[in-house]
Amino acid sequence: MLYLVDASVYIFRAYYSLPDTFTDKDGHPAQAVYGFARFLLDFMRRKEPEYLACAFDESLTTSFRNELFPDYKANRELPPEELERQLKACRDVAEALGIASFSSDRYEADDLIGSLALQHRSPERPICILTRDKDLGQLIEPNDTWWDYAGDVRLDTAGVAEKMGVLPAVIPDLLGLMGDSVDNIPGVRGVGQKTAVALLRHFKDLDDLYARLEDVGKLKFRGARSLAPKLEAEKDKAYLSRELATIKCDIPVCESLEVLRWQGADRERIENLFERFSFGPRLKRDAEKLVAN
Repeated sequence: MLYLVDASVYIFRAYYSLPDTFTDKDGHPAQAVYGFARFLLDFMRRKEPEYLACAFDESLTTSFRNELFPDYKANRELPPEELERQLKACRDVAEALGIASFSSDRYEADDLIGSLALQHRSPERPICILTRDKDLGQLIEPNDTWWDYAGDVRLDTAGVAEKMGVLPAVIPDLLGLMGDSVDNIPGVRGVGQKTAVALLRHFKDLDDLYARLEDVGKLKFRGARSLAPKLEAEKDKAYLSRELATIKCDIPVCESLEVLRWQGADRERIENLFERFSFGPRLKRDAEKLVAN
């Protein structure tokens, strides 16, 4: 199995859930670094992965999606200075542990994960995505797993479909209709998740919906008769929203599977990092067990 870690989810979770009493040698807050290191060490102890990669976000304001829609994620605040200082150190931790790490100033972690999955998934090597982001459910194919590690929730294709109301491949169409307030994706005004799911249970995707828009008024749910004019008026917005919500899977991230093979931690880098952040004996012992012989 190839494990793909949506690193920012676990970095932000650590930053906001742990006290700022965790500090580095200079007294700067280091709770995100500590929490991310603890997560990685716990995961690696439990799963002993053969193939593993972390994807980091560096495109909060420079994503290609911002070119398509300048207000994309405009409602999100940039990381506070105390967290910004820790982001590079989190990647340093992953790399010291021997984990292949990827980032881009144009593509989001989701796109890096999608591209790695498409390129390196095989029948004998399914993927497991560690995240809490429901949007990554669109990448899940048979034998794959969406895993909220912190909440210990694992979903296969059927689980994603039950959670989202549509099959994984149709999630971008769903978000094209209902939008996504978290990412400031507009969707179609007046269409919420319940209505969007009802539409996509009748029409196979957004293209099919707009090709047979005259059939919308015949559907048996409340408000169906008045829905077609709304959909027609905001057709461009629906397609733009679907494009924003679609994870790109054609980025040349890493051609060689061997780069993703975990071959052990780097003792010197581990010792330097653990001394810098005063992680304590327990984490140090766990890290030393991962050092390549």
